[in-house]
Amino acid sequence: MVKIGIVGLGRLGKRHAENLVYRVSGCQVTAACSIVEEELAYAKDVLGVSDTYTDYADMLANADIDAVFLVTSTSLHAEQILAGLAADKHVFCEKPLAINVEDCEKVVSAAAQYNHKIATIGLVRRFDPSYMEAKRLVDAGKIGQPILVRSQTVDLDDFAEFQVPFTATSGGFVHDMWVHDFDLARWFLGSDMTEAYSIGGCYRHKGFEQYNDADNASALCKYANGTNAYFFASRTAQHGHDTRTEIVGTEGILKIGEIPNATRVEIFDRAGARQECVQDFFARFEEAFLIEAQAFVDACNGKEVALCTLEDAMNATKDAVMVTEAYKTGTLVKA
Repeated sequence: MVKIGIVGLGRLGKRHAENLVYRVSGCQVTAACSIVEEELAYAKDVLGVSDTYTDYADMLANADIDAVFLVTSTSLHAEQILAGLAADKHVFCEKPLAINVEDCEKVVSAAAQYNHKIATIGLVRRFDPSYMEAKRLVDAGKIGQPILVRSQTVDLDDFAEFQVPFTATSGGFVHDMWVHDFDLARWFLGSDMTEAYSIGGCYRHKGFEQYNDADNASALCKYANGTNAYFFASRTAQHGHDTRTEIVGTEGILKIGEIPNATRVEIFDRAGARQECVQDFFARFEEAFLIEAQAFVDACNGKEVALCTLEDAMNATKDAVMVTEAYKTGTLVKA
């Protein structure tokens, strides 16, 4: 059994913790760390974790754990990964790896010294069954040569104001939302981003303006092999969480999540005919989060599984840095 110490039990941290405690085989959550008293109470009272800490360094030094599961603020990711590896622990960390390339490079370099330990980043869409099937079809040549990826991350408007205070440390919508889309585009196109242009603005939630951030934005990017990608991000959806990706090839097209259905039920009533939509990212990717966590535990237990590498995550950050500059300067940025 892999003994895990989870760090951060906020909105997403609780979902990860519940998966690890109740649904993932081969592991035990034996420690929890948070600076929020209510989160530690949750770990004790709901999850049954008796070994709790308010200091990450104390947990690494004193807890009987084999791995850490980091669900913390983006600005802490790099240093917490480094500390976990230095303490000889396996490390899972939520995306992104960091919001600058220098910190990514430090982590990748340090991890090479601890190659007997698993270190991975939560680029969860790679573990979604629909995206995995699309990747299989692309690799099998079912749509010929991929030449264009169109991908979007669209969040429910209800969550937008909640996100404003975190923008200062999260890297904004590009790192927080598009990093998934960038990773997918590189995965499907098999090439690195070389040019980026981005436009957008704060059309509904003006609080993001103080960080030169956006509530709606688009980007057009070119890749080294001549392929292209178009990205869209929005924080103002009224219908629900709406992640979708389209891969255009020379002999066909794949579409993933074109309609963000919550179920397959179609409702016909006085309001008309409709389908209800998923409301947040966890509802859309609940299965993927579980598969991702199980893959991490299996890797820690010595099984051969495909995980997102630190290099994958670093490349997603490189793309995010390029597109952030393009958005903030309003110019075409080249690698």
